[in-house]
Amino acid sequence: MSNFLYGGNVHANGIRQHYLRYGGERGAGRDPVIIVPGITSPAVTWGFVGERFGAAFDTYILDVRGRGLSEAGAALDYSLDAQAADVLAFAEALGLARYSVVGHSMGGRIGVRAGRGKPAGLSRLVLVDPPVSGPGRRPYPAKLPWYVDSMAQARQGMDAEAMRAFCPTWTQEQRQLRAEWLHTCDERAIIQSFEAFQSDDIHADLPRLEVPILLITAERGDVVLDADVSEIQQLAPGTRHHRVPAAGHMIPWDNEEGFYAAFGDFLGAPLVRA
Repeated sequence: MSNFLYGGNVHANGIRQHYLRYGGERGAGRDPVIIVPGITSPAVTWGFVGERFGAAFDTYILDVRGRGLSEAGAALDYSLDAQAADVLAFAEALGLARYSVVGHSMGGRIGVRAGRGKPAGLSRLVLVDPPVSGPGRRPYPAKLPWYVDSMAQARQGMDAEAMRAFCPTWTQEQRQLRAEWLHTCDERAIIQSFEAFQSDDIHADLPRLEVPILLITAERGDVVLDADVSEIQQLAPGTRHHRVPAAGHMIPWDNEEGFYAAFGDFLGAPLVRA
């Protein structure tokens, strides 16, 4: 039986924010979970993760502004500050008194920036392979043309086979879904977010976090190295870390069960197979 409930829109932080909800009352007694995907991942592409989370938690997968069905446009602010404010306003608009944030890649950076202001409702923060680039730091391993070229093809129309050139290890179903939805990513949003990987300093935010933190990293891909883990744990003492074997940056695509196992009981209950 599917844990998917519905997709919805809410006006928060001055824009329309679209989300997918999973689980609902099945997560009664536990803090809801807001999943914030990465730079070119509309919420629907995380639906399979929502299904697993929904078995234990009331789960909301957010379309970050400029992605999926959330608001986009030439006049929209795509800064990290705006994206972080979106998450907090989203939780408030839905009346979530307490909630955990699970952010993948850019979503992890959004979670850090959202948490630095010590929002009352934020109870836990999970950072999944967040880019550790910033002023004076090594650049993010991925290159902008990979995003821009694939989005250009998606806007023209592409299928799963064409997506293979960009995501060669993904399954047919995964590539088909990305090919279907990638055109919804606003190129302006992606370029601004990518460039901000090098200009935003999330390390300065880490000492200001006051919630339990779990850092989940990929064995492959070189996004978060061992030295980066040590630095994060020094800046945010008490941060737990789990490195997922046999996985690149898109961890749940490469090792789905390993991804769920990495959470343990950090969120209040394990993500066991139904």
